[in-house]
Amino acid sequence: MTAITTTFNGKNIIIGVTGGIAAYKSADLCRRLQQAGAEVRIVMTLAATDFVTALTFQALSGHDVFVGAAEGGEQTAGGDGMLHIELARWADIIVIAPASANSIAKLAVGRADNILTTLCLASEADKFFAPAMNRVMWQDVSTQNNCKILRAKNWRQLGPVSGLQACGETGEGRMLDVPDIFSQLEEMLSGGELQGLNIVITAGPTYEAIDPVRFIGNRSSGRMGYALAAAAQSAGASVCLISGPCHLPVPDKISFTAVESAQEMQQAVMRNIQSCHIYISAAAISDYRVASVAARKIKKTEDNISLSLVKNEDILCAVADLAQRPYVVGFAAETENIIENAKDKLLRKNLDMIAANDVSEKNHGDEKQPVIGFNSEYNALHVFWLPEHKDKSRINEQYFDIARKSRLAQKLVSLIAQNYKIIHDLNEKNTA
Repeated sequence: MTAITTTFNGKNIIIGVTGGIAAYKSADLCRRLQQAGAEVRIVMTLAATDFVTALTFQALSGHDVFVGAAEGGEQTAGGDGMLHIELARWADIIVIAPASANSIAKLAVGRADNILTTLCLASEADKFFAPAMNRVMWQDVSTQNNCKILRAKNWRQLGPVSGLQACGETGEGRMLDVPDIFSQLEEMLSGGELQGLNIVITAGPTYEAIDPVRFIGNRSSGRMGYALAAAAQSAGASVCLISGPCHLPVPDKISFTAVESAQEMQQAVMRNIQSCHIYISAAAISDYRVASVAARKIKKTEDNISLSLVKNEDILCAVADLAQRPYVVGFAAETENIIENAKDKLLRKNLDMIAANDVSEKNHGDEKQPVIGFNSEYNALHVFWLPEHKDKSRINEQYFDIARKSRLAQKLVSLIAQNYKIIHDLNEKNTA
């Protein structure tokens, strides 16, 4: 019997069923999720109906079952049905179980030739897949690469496990048993990928005073940093947000410190860094400050004025150089040579990860693409990080295409969580 839980209560969940003998297990998953308080809809590929009928799932779920072979060819097992876009918007969670090698390959390349793959492509729901296939198919390099691509797209993988398969062979590729799928879903959704971790995030610009009314600043809106704070909190982290001057609402239930200058930000970071597990420097911190700030407003009496600037301390380097340092993530706002400059900054500043974006004037947007970067709700990120053994000759990379900063923040936080766990587990192993 399913344990009482609030994780799924009121959640809209789509179970995607693809072709494979393990499709019969999805009936049990449907019933368990319903018992846990979820609203469940079933979407099947035509191949899946060769193993379990749509009417079986209709009877279990109490709702129409959606089956389709091609985009625009959706049908139901009875009654009027929602289109794939309606389903995509309705879902809070999508779980594909079983996920066949064929469906995994389609999802990896973004192919949308049936209602299931189409709604997955159109949905911003949390997505999970439970592979199920012959052991040789599972071990094939193409399947492994496709799963890696899906994980990079923020899908979360459930299994598979090793065991007796329908073909009579024994090996890895067997779909997780339903109780294990249920418990892993519950753990991932309730605990969050950053559960129990302390994260310090800097956001926004800094202002360096010239006199009591003037300053040197930059165009950062703080949107990316604030989105990261919200995403990290949703992932279970305890978040400390240190922000320069912004006109954004402060996310609820986080520790917030408002600062103005780079020196104030440096002091705030160092006050909070000792108990920090992950440090994300998303702020656009001024590299220089005025050497001597005028006590009174400078009058406009001369045709030219000269300001003497001195370099601010590099907060990112200072954190990365700590003896007991957190996992350090930097940002690089670039106008040219984005990839080369980001990789150089990653290595030169001894970072674990860096996210780079293009803030050049060419990003004015057009009819098809929105403006990205400063003062925009949209962005695109090139992310680079070092492998667990810090081999500087093998920099990993991931590109997140243009999307709202809130969505990019979720993807980046998930990537940070995955790599932090790898490093953390390796350190635990080495010190055991």
